[in-house]
Amino acid sequence: MKTPKIDWKKNSGLVPAIVQDAATLQVLMLGYMNAEALKKTQRSKRVTFFSRSKNRLWTKGETSGNFLHLVSLAVDCDNDTLLVKATADGPTCHRGTPSCFGDEGARGIGFLAHLEQVVAARIKSKDKTSYTVRLALEGVGRVAQKVGEEGVETALAAVIANDKEFTGEAADLLYHLIVLLRVKKLSLTDAIAVLEKRHAPKH
Repeated sequence: MKTPKIDWKKNSGLVPAIVQDAATLQVLMLGYMNAEALKKTQRSKRVTFFSRSKNRLWTKGETSGNFLHLVSLAVDCDNDTLLVKATADGPTCHRGTPSCFGDEGARGIGFLAHLEQVVAARIKSKDKTSYTVRLALEGVGRVAQKVGEEGVETALAAVIANDKEFTGEAADLLYHLIVLLRVKKLSLTDAIAVLEKRHAPKH
């Protein structure tokens, strides 16, 4: 991973590092890095900060076990702030919440990525009390059939039902599509990558 060009002369050799969930894009926390913390982050793939209160390097999760695993790094236009995308082993905040910026998990479009994580975890658990698990165990054909049924119901609701019923059917369709992707060993990211490629600027 290429080291971003950072202006370490600002702020006494420290730069803010905003940590964002790589899947949901939810902002998880803010810390500070010096050059040594950045190098350790890149080397270990675990997000490491410089603790101003302890005056030493501090790897997030070294006490709780809830590490942040590095996915990517980017620097802002002034070269003095880092954007760190990572995956979290558990709650990021010491209060037990996913983010240090509130109690809620990912919202909006980011919730789809969170839902995908929940679906994946349930399928892995093989707990047959879960509808998701029972459906997944029926195989690709059955899940594909459910997606087809939900697609038809969504289309019909768009024409003959009210908005509440239509959005409910659309939600069912999205859920079953996520399950189908997971059963096929794929993810929303794979489908999004196709959309990104289709809509990339043509030179």
